[in-house]
Amino acid sequence: MEAIQKNKWFVFFLLLSLMISCGDHSEFNQYKTLENSSWKFEERIIFNFEVKDTIVPKNLFIHIRNNKAYEFSNLYLITALKLSNNMVVIDTLQYEMTTASGKFLGEGFSEVKENKLFYKERKVFPRSGAYSLEIRHAMRRNGAVNGVEFLKGIQDVGFSIEKINK
Repeated sequence: MEAIQKNKWFVFFLLLSLMISCGDHSEFNQYKTLENSSWKFEERIIFNFEVKDTIVPKNLFIHIRNNKAYEFSNLYLITALKLSNNMVVIDTLQYEMTTASGKFLGEGFSEVKENKLFYKERKVFPRSGAYSLEIRHAMRRNGAVNGVEFLKGIQDVGFSIEKINK
């Protein structure tokens, strides 16, 4: 009987340690929902966040939830990361959204797929303080000068900062 009690405690502590070690590594995680699943060309999505740790590198991700109304195989984004010293880092990014055969990439069992896209890898923030990330799409149809006025099929845009697993 005593051996069974010891085994129960062993299993309990084993499961507890596994749950703690597999915990959430996210330091920031936020989504913005787009009205009518349509991203206007000039619409800037802004995430404000606070940085406290300036030593440990972090991975930064952009999250895109799209549905079957999304018409393109890729996605172009322009980001502006505003640092706490008022410096701005602007990037133009391109992500694949479908396979060569047109099947949507990302996770999800329904018509909605979520893509977790690398934005910055192993980023060390230079100083603590308030930061913001501004994201806008830069999609154009082939041969067109003007951008796509309403990018259909984008339901949510998110941003996350994650601790790097060692």
